[in-house]
Amino acid sequence: FSADSYLQHELEASFIYEDTPDQLKVTKAVKADMEDSSPMDRLVCGDVGFGKTEIAMRAAFKAVADSRQVAVLVPTTILALQHYKTFSRRLRGFPCRIDYLSRFKSPAETKRTLAELAEGKLDIIIGTHKLLGSTVKFKELGLLIIDEEQKFGVKAKERLRQLRVSIDTLTLTATPIPRTLQFSLMGARDLSIIQTPPPNRLPVATEVHEFSEDIVRNAIANEASRGGQVFFVHNRVQDIPAMEAMVRRVCPEAKVAVAHGQMDGNEMERRVVDFIMGEYDVLVATSIIENGIDIPNANTIIINHAHLFGLSDLHQLRGRVGRSNRKAFCYLLTPPAAVLTDEARRRLRAIEEFSELGSGFNIAMQDLDIRGAGNLLGGEQSGFIAEIGFEAYQKILNEALSELREEEWSPARQPDGDHTPNGDTDAAKPAAAGYPPQPPQGGAWSALLDCAIETDMELLIPDTYVSNMSEKILLYRELDNLQTEAEIAAFHARLTDRFGAMPPEAEALLNVVRLRQAAVALGFEKIILKNNLMVALFVSNQQSPYYKSATFAAIMQRIAAQPLQLKVKEQHGKLSLVAQRVSSIAQAMFVLKSIGD
Repeated sequence: FSADSYLQHELEASFIYEDTPDQLKVTKAVKADMEDSSPMDRLVCGDVGFGKTEIAMRAAFKAVADSRQVAVLVPTTILALQHYKTFSRRLRGFPCRIDYLSRFKSPAETKRTLAELAEGKLDIIIGTHKLLGSTVKFKELGLLIIDEEQKFGVKAKERLRQLRVSIDTLTLTATPIPRTLQFSLMGARDLSIIQTPPPNRLPVATEVHEFSEDIVRNAIANEASRGGQVFFVHNRVQDIPAMEAMVRRVCPEAKVAVAHGQMDGNEMERRVVDFIMGEYDVLVATSIIENGIDIPNANTIIINHAHLFGLSDLHQLRGRVGRSNRKAFCYLLTPPAAVLTDEARRRLRAIEEFSELGSGFNIAMQDLDIRGAGNLLGGEQSGFIAEIGFEAYQKILNEALSELREEEWSPARQPDGDHTPNGDTDAAKPAAAGYPPQPPQGGAWSALLDCAIETDMELLIPDTYVSNMSEKILLYRELDNLQTEAEIAAFHARLTDRFGAMPPEAEALLNVVRLRQAAVALGFEKIILKNNLMVALFVSNQQSPYYKSATFAAIMQRIAAQPLQLKVKEQHGKLSLVAQRVSSIAQAMFVLKSIGD
């Protein structure tokens, strides 16, 4: 796509709210992707009400300004209608024709819309699964926007991408499915996160309770006392009349309406519109309300049988309330805790813990941890990785990717030895933010991402220093992700400020992080510290370019110059360095530093 036109600037200037910093950053990233020669595949992750739709509308208009059509795929008829109204209102006055496809439209209207789409008279089409039908033809599709992508299967998304191989794809979600999130974390898709909340937005107070009519009565009465409205979610159409009767019985003064997907489309739309207009106090509905319903006056939601919902469903439902500057409440009702599965308990605990604004990404990470990433190249969207654990899985995957990149840049694959196709040497070209993968400099061991430390020394954060177990686990995780000396120093200062002077065991643990970084830089993939002896194992892959590197040659020279302190051994085809009289992490660091120097 070409650069922004004056119409694009006019559209963005007409936004009645001030862009949050994250919105500005994501808008720039999306437009840069669209102007790039390769097709965009970007995932925008942001909480409900954080401005994803505005970013989508700007991207859609940019495509329309270049005479391309835009398809917006949404999961529900209500959301299709709401998006149609939002897009129409936002793009009023601009040269852009918008329409939608859903079961609310008559066959004659649908036929006319499809004909205009095929002729190129429509610029933006918004639709549910109807957009995936074989009768839908585009004249020149340029951009596909998928809203709430966790509601679509892999086949549904691939069907639209087959319409044109080179179309740009923008995916919007508050909680991406594990497979999509995994693709983004490993760098196969671009990821943008909107974490800045709109001004005056308050977090939703979330509580898990065993089902009780008293809780339902009190929740509805409290909301009614401040002139607000209530959602009561019950996801079984057969039982909805019984739930409606129960609500009427415990709150006889409340005006109650029912909405679910098996109702006549016009009747359901009328009831939802009446609820928006304040005609009813309580809307008893299925999860059909979870996408797109925007009612600022509804600030309490009661979710029955919450243990049967997925994490993203619960987060989306909770996002229906708290859309104004008024404090909102979410009550998750379940059977007795004894009958819940371990996974259900973990999901409920996660949704209760992550109730802060902008926590959708954290919830998605928990979902990835609970369900696993699934088959990355197949049709399964989730799967279990409990056998090896999420972090071990991440490390294995990252190592495999690094090896692939290393092979891609091996001298045999590069034209004219060490030269790039245009004749410039690689050394003259700076790395562009780590991608594309740069050719290894001065000895390639880019596949080595971490070094395992095995020791019998006491290395831990003692209970006497940090007593809270969950806090301690968070600190261990943060410690594992430290990359630079500046980050380690900042972590040390933060801990000292919060908990006081660090005990020797915790200081030694910080030194282990430094030791790992020094070992990775020298090409050691494992260090064993036991019985006053240090054994450092070199890269196990004997074909690795590391063994032809200047670094390996320099290490061998240093060892030859210090035969009494350092020795090299080979056992079972593995090369290792052995150092005597090493009884602490600090001494091990000194040995590696002397080699590194």
